[in-house]
Amino acid sequence: MSRAVSHPSSSNEHRMHLLHGLDGLLNAPKNSVMSIGNFDGVHLGHRRIFQTAREIAAPKKSPLVFVTFEPHPMTVLNPAAAPPRLTPPDVKQSLLEAEGADYLVVLPPEKRVLSLTAEDFWTILKDQVAVSDLVEGASFRFGRGARGSVPLLKQWSANSAVTLHVAESVQLPLLDLQITPVSSSVIRFLLAYGRAREACICLGRPYRLAGPIQKGHARGKSLGFPTANLQCEDQFIPADGVYAARSSLGGKNYPVALSIGTMPTFGENARQIEAHIIGFDGDLYGQNLAVDLLDWIREQRKYDNPEPLKIQIEKDIAQSVNSLNRDFSRPIALSNSTASNPGSIA
Repeated sequence: MSRAVSHPSSSNEHRMHLLHGLDGLLNAPKNSVMSIGNFDGVHLGHRRIFQTAREIAAPKKSPLVFVTFEPHPMTVLNPAAAPPRLTPPDVKQSLLEAEGADYLVVLPPEKRVLSLTAEDFWTILKDQVAVSDLVEGASFRFGRGARGSVPLLKQWSANSAVTLHVAESVQLPLLDLQITPVSSSVIRFLLAYGRAREACICLGRPYRLAGPIQKGHARGKSLGFPTANLQCEDQFIPADGVYAARSSLGGKNYPVALSIGTMPTFGENARQIEAHIIGFDGDLYGQNLAVDLLDWIREQRKYDNPEPLKIQIEKDIAQSVNSLNRDFSRPIALSNSTASNPGSIA
């Protein structure tokens, strides 16, 4: 059975139906245009796949079905090697609905799914789901041991009723002028080095941290800059540092000076995410907050006393305000924003 969902951010009346597990896949509509993947981040590479799928489905009025693995199969097969999540499940669901999915099939990493060989999976798609068109990226892998591949799909689909379409990868210039294929792994790498603007370029939107606000040490408030202590569970946290960010509260966008780190000036050891929401006056404790990272400002520093820290925070705030309405998703030439944060993609 499917469940129709819609989200307040949707700009039209489109409603996506949710299907769960292998039974959900078997109940997906026949003759659909389908794309399968983890889709973590829903970045520009994924969005090219979705655009290709939409262009195929529209003239035929075929249902558009996305199939995603949630959580990543590696969380069961090899937890230590599982990639940190870029998009929590509800965020990914909203983004996939915005990409036009009529149906979203969520496959959990349960034995019934993980035991399927590539041949088993293909047989289900071809004979039981009766997919009309399958749209994938060139690096798509599937089946037990990830033995299924696009070359195999090309071979198998050649003598079937399923038409395979392979979307071209998206390659973009980053701020260091390297032309880089967009992938979830690259985005994690960029964020691990604090390169928030370049992650934004690859995502086509800012990277978002979201979670509940909890009580902190009130260090910011004691300095005259109250902060919301953001708890982000099961999501990739970028490198320690100070970032220009923004948050939407009550329908208004606010600039945010976001600090990720251990408050070295005060000798704290626990890593925290603190958001100073500039111009906002209200109590957010216990509420959920979403913060979009726009650009790197600086690394964390230890000061001899709070006074020079206060002066630096004023500068951070000014840079955050200046960044509020800028579009950081467009590739541009070299920028000072990465000059002191030189993680390199080789």
